[in-house]
Amino acid sequence: MPEAAIIAFTLIAMAIVIGMTINAIVGKVIDGKRLRYEGKAGGRGPELREVLERQQMIEDRLRVLERIATDRGSLLADEIEALRIASAKERAAS
Repeated sequence: MPEAAIIAFTLIAMAIVIGMTINAIVGKVIDGKRLRYEGKAGGRGPELREVLERQQMIEDRLRVLERIATDRGSLLADEIEALRIASAKERAAS
């Protein structure tokens, strides 16, 4: 039984590392396409920049939500509260 557990943990660790690597590669490809698209935008630079900033904000929020959904740590409530405070300050500043 201990051998099976070691194999299972090894496979899980490998899957995590492979997933993170693929995620990084896809991120680089998307960033490259975004840069090429910005170059082709011509006069629409400010509009495109605004859309890209909004997209980045949405992606950041999605990452936070994914982390909240998958993280079972004891500090999760503190992190959520810190995000709420930061969000309230951000809204008050704008």
